Amino acid sequence: MPHDDQDGDEGRCIPQPVVHPTAVIEPGARLAAGVRIGPYCVVSAGAVIGRGTVLENHVTIVGAVRIGERNRIFQNCVVGGEPQDVSYRGTATSVEIGDDNVIREGVTINRGSEKEAGVTAIGSANFLMANCHVAHDCRIGDHVIIANGTLLGGHVRVHSRASLSGAVAVHHWATIGGWSFVAGLSRVLHDVPPFMLCEGAPARPRCINVVALKRGGFDGSTIDAIAEAHRLLYRAKVGLGPAREMLRSQNMLGPHVIDLLEFFGHQQDGRHGRARERRRAA
Repeated sequence: MPHDDQDGDEGRCIPQPVVHPTAVIEPGARLAAGVRIGPYCVVSAGAVIGRGTVLENHVTIVGAVRIGERNRIFQNCVVGGEPQDVSYRGTATSVEIGDDNVIREGVTINRGSEKEAGVTAIGSANFLMANCHVAHDCRIGDHVIIANGTLLGGHVRVHSRASLSGAVAVHHWATIGGWSFVAGLSRVLHDVPPFMLCEGAPARPRCINVVALKRGGFDGSTIDAIAEAHRLLYRAKVGLGPAREMLRSQNMLGPHVIDLLEFFGHQQDGRHGRARERRRAA
């Protein structure tokens, strides 16, 4: 049975990987201590699975996939499949997943393409619900929640503490800012600013994500400043420069508001409201 059971504590009892007899583990796959591989899973050569991670059953891990510790991957997930990009030419690319993630039934995570660094990356403590799709070259931060049936196009960025509700479709190259919330059935064509609640087809900032900010420990003055920045940018539409000066005059130009203003500025420089397409902007 392939395994990697290195541990710095001499004499410590190290639990070996538990692999169901119907599972297929190709030579070259590395399973750390405490990994559990359920019925009819397939783990290909080049995969590395960290301590305590569980593959429930019928999970397929394809190619160069590095999975951290204490993840739980549910039935019928496919991690590491080739990018669904007609320009892909078979280059060796990969998927990297951190620790303590929950990946529910039917999730697909494609490996990277040649267009960026060749890596699709998911951080730690995320919750991906059933039938989500994470396309090639996506990068997801930490503590992100993505609800059932949500689709991330290629090269999408989802910053830490963001939440996407069910059946959201995110356009390739879009960025979802931290502490934001995207309502169900939304069509995300543009970047979603941090701290905002967005909804619609196309999704637009409707208000600040006050519930998440309060739960996250943001103080009242910071929440008020973010709300005022939202009002100036998205309701009064005074423009970035005047909004910055108004917020400075009210002593509301704290670090979180500065982050929001910088995000807004980069988005305005981008193509079709997507900052990461600046290189193709007119």
